Amino acid sequence: MTQPRTAIDRRALITGRLPRVDRVVAPPGGEIASILVQARPERLAAVESAILALHGCEIYGRDPKGKLVVVVDAADAGALGTTLNTIALLADVYSASLVFHAIDAG
Repeated sequence: MTQPRTAIDRRALITGRLPRVDRVVAPPGGEIASILVQARPERLAAVESAILALHGCEIYGRDPKGKLVVVVDAADAGALGTTLNTIALLADVYSASLVFHAIDAG
């Protein structure tokens, strides 16, 4: 049985003021992702140690030209996004790109 669709006001959608918002419930388990990090080659060791200090981060691969493959295990998508942003804002990091993301069903 399909439920009838309700019209959504475009302005309310854009400004985040929808009259009724159903809460999104995250599945049990966690988020697993890999991030490709490009950093200054001469500062790669410092960037690597800063990433390893973050909760749930492991270095899976390392290229002396300044590339790191980071595997992140986070509780939810919000924590994963925070970790990605934290890595991207580290000193001597040129870029941090999410290349894989999966939800672990537990």
